[in-house]
Amino acid sequence: MQDLEKAKAYLSKETGLATVSTTQQDGRVLSSVVNCGVSDHPITGISSVALVSMGKAARITHIRRGSEVTVAIRRGWNWISVTGPAEIVGPDNLPEGMDSEALRLLLREVYQAAGGVHDDFDEYDRAMAHERRVAVFVMPDRILGNSPQG
Repeated sequence: MQDLEKAKAYLSKETGLATVSTTQQDGRVLSSVVNCGVSDHPITGISSVALVSMGKAARITHIRRGSEVTVAIRRGWNWISVTGPAEIVGPDNLPEGMDSEALRLLLREVYQAAGGVHDDFDEYDRAMAHERRVAVFVMPDRILGNSPQG
């Protein structure tokens, strides 16, 4: 998907900084700034916009309830947004065939795809497990933007 490649190029700048929006139960939109990257879903293999999130974050509650997710990426006056359903992979949402070791490696992979670097990945792994972090994969149903050249 060519537009997802454009999103990936945008995300590769500014360490994947993007605005992620979900819909709250009362219909209001909740937006937050996070680091995202493009990564393949561990089960389906679908290229998706992915991020690592605290398991107790409000956005995770919204996604579990069925909220679609929009990831908006702005670089200068140009922008691109990716909207679609999201899937959570975490300690309470392990797909069949995945274990805690696979989750540990997946969280590293998504973190690095989002521009993350770490001096001590063993410490990173401990923090991710302690904080019950999850990986979120946003499958691109709609991609919009204002920059034809990316």
